[in-house]
Amino acid sequence: MKTKTIGIVMAIIGILMMIYTGFSYVTTEKVVDLGPMHMSVEKDNPVQWSPIIGAVLLVGGIVLVAIDKK
Repeated sequence: MKTKTIGIVMAIIGILMMIYTGFSYVTTEKVVDLGPMHMSVEKDNPVQWSPIIGAVLLVGGIVLVAIDKK
């Protein structure tokens, strides 16, 4: 893979990480299982990251693109 392509991909991922600082997903956990009676609960699981990581990826991508032009 070319350095320029990797740099562009890193920059795009960095921008997306700065805009969207996280997401959440829902899992279902079984609480009670007594014969024919079943009870479950939905649990929200958030995934968060710092926008600073996105900024680092963006700057790294720009640097890779700039190095490839030389």
